[in-house]
Amino acid sequence: MAKDGTNRGGRRVRAGDKPDALADKIARGKAAQVMDLPIAELDGTDDYGPVPDLPGADMPHPSSYLSAKQRDGEPLGADIIFTETIRWLKERGCDRLVNPRLVESYSEAFARYIQCSEAVSKFGLLGKHPTTQAPIASPFVQMALSFQKQANLLWYEIFDIVKQNCTTAYEGSPQDDAMEKLLRARSKTR
Repeated sequence: MAKDGTNRGGRRVRAGDKPDALADKIARGKAAQVMDLPIAELDGTDDYGPVPDLPGADMPHPSSYLSAKQRDGEPLGADIIFTETIRWLKERGCDRLVNPRLVESYSEAFARYIQCSEAVSKFGLLGKHPTTQAPIASPFVQMALSFQKQANLLWYEIFDIVKQNCTTAYEGSPQDDAMEKLLRARSKTR
């Protein structure tokens, strides 16, 4: 560390070989550490009295802003992406390892990307400058790229957790379904 408090030199962040996935380590017979979350066992004999029969929740409910109505009257649809992603995580046994807020952020970013892509399809690649009325590139294109980048970064974070902790082979992605829906929606508008 330099005198001014900044880090200089040294190894770059994320440099070097990437760690192998947990499923690959297990398949090769290498030593692997499986993250095992402790589950509290209740026997009903605690000092607090009998344990009430509580209903279990299969999956967390998406926040209301993920399905909020947009300016055009249509719902955002991020709640559907959230549900699909949580279901995908649950199938791989990693739903407890990923923070639901991370999945919500991913869902919103991907839904906004789809929304911008639909706007590009509807309004085209060109727009008018507000003052000069000259043709300019549509702002929806740049926004779509920004939301796509944000969604991908969040997805890599989620997928990295799955990759490092999933003991079975992980195949498929909820992103595949979302892209298929985007392409279907585009073909319906034609």
